[in-house]
Amino acid sequence: MLVTDSLALSPNPLVQALGKPADEFTRADIIRFVTEQSIPMLNLRYVGGDGRLKELNFAIQSAAHLDRILTMGERVDGSSLFDVVDATSSDLYVVPRLRTAYLNPFTALPTLDILCGFYDVEGNPLASAPQQILRKAQEALEAETGCRLEALGELEYYLFSPADDLFPVEEQRGYHEAAPFSKWSQVRTEALHHLVSMGCSVKYAHAEVGNFVTDGRQVIQQEIEFLPTDVTWAADQMVLAKWVVREVAHSHGIEVSFSPKIAVGQAGSGTHFHTRLMRDGVNQFSQGAGLTDTARRVIGGYLSHAASLTAFGNTVPVSFLRLVPHQEAPTSICWGDRNRSVLVRVPLGWQNLDDRMFRDANPVEGPVGGLPGDSQTVELRSPDGSAAVHLLLAGMTVAARIGLSDPTMLEYANERYVSGDASALTGLDQLPTSCAQAAGRLLAQRGDYEALGVFPPSLIDSWAARLLALGDEDLREEIADTRVQVEDLVARYLHVG
Repeated sequence: MLVTDSLALSPNPLVQALGKPADEFTRADIIRFVTEQSIPMLNLRYVGGDGRLKELNFAIQSAAHLDRILTMGERVDGSSLFDVVDATSSDLYVVPRLRTAYLNPFTALPTLDILCGFYDVEGNPLASAPQQILRKAQEALEAETGCRLEALGELEYYLFSPADDLFPVEEQRGYHEAAPFSKWSQVRTEALHHLVSMGCSVKYAHAEVGNFVTDGRQVIQQEIEFLPTDVTWAADQMVLAKWVVREVAHSHGIEVSFSPKIAVGQAGSGTHFHTRLMRDGVNQFSQGAGLTDTARRVIGGYLSHAASLTAFGNTVPVSFLRLVPHQEAPTSICWGDRNRSVLVRVPLGWQNLDDRMFRDANPVEGPVGGLPGDSQTVELRSPDGSAAVHLLLAGMTVAARIGLSDPTMLEYANERYVSGDASALTGLDQLPTSCAQAAGRLLAQRGDYEALGVFPPSLIDSWAARLLALGDEDLREEIADTRVQVEDLVARYLHVG
């Protein structure tokens, strides 16, 4: 008999102890858990403008003290967290979102962590906070279409450690490799275990293609992929995953990088996002027999905004050392089925299938009914580890809404379908080649992002100014003329994201 209770195998100790899903956590639940488990410490967590997870520590002193923190949150200096917050009026509130509570897996003392939202002096959600921008983008999409966007991220990263002479790594041969040829599998399995215990919805983890040895160090690529969930939680999970991977790597005395490019000629690290559109629990991208027109319209929205989306998904100069032809990273603005050279890929989605594969693999089994048919997603392959994930997903949600509302988007998408190597085709629009170009494309389409009050104009201005200040407009030419050393760039942006 199959287990149907979604709580039965939950690895989240809060879910197990409280007997309810995280979305139903209340203040009383958290106080009860802290009391019964004798938790002495509490951390409020929030994402700053640099995309990293911040921390405010509390020693719990009484039930009343805990109740006040859970209810009221605390003050923080917003100007130290966000460029768009003025130092002359910088106080913000951070208020816990109880459904995000988890046990911190890395502290010596038992500690409960809770992600927070930002609120302004009047108690309203901070309009310029990336989490609020994403929330407004989702609300605008739902108000206009009745649908919500779900996403799953693929997080690629490199680990650095002294070279191992036993079973040495083979360059560019790491994909799904197992130990002992694959190194540091314990990093990804420990990270996987921590993430699911924290309530994250993770699909799997594996070794990736990138393997090489340089200067006596082995450089090993790995990946963690998530399951589809609401875009707001998908963004939070990506930030948590980076923090967890860094903590695990640090515990083993090795370094990790999410930088988009580590070395010329070696595989770069992407942060791809798959999405699907949901209405009343039904995937609008497929009905079990190929992509729907709804999916194609959303693809059209992504393609028509692909260049400006790089402003949020590719935010450092080395991003554009990864986005070069013939390296399984997209450069042309197009889409296709199962095609890793395109910008938007439609992966296999278990469509038009019955139980024949299962029964062939398991001859003693009888027929299986009720196979899920909602697995189809579409994947945006341009973003990398420098991405501001909340702003990126907000931009993708805006693009999806425009794709659904603009009657020209279906034809726009159909005209940009390719079946071969996209980098070998001529006549296709191209992604930007620098942060400066990305900023220009963002400013050119700012009206779409600012519509319905989703992106504040001040954020668009400050974000474009930050990209332009990187001064990389002629970076590729300067590298070709050896005026810029790639190694120096890699070192400068090794710990992005």
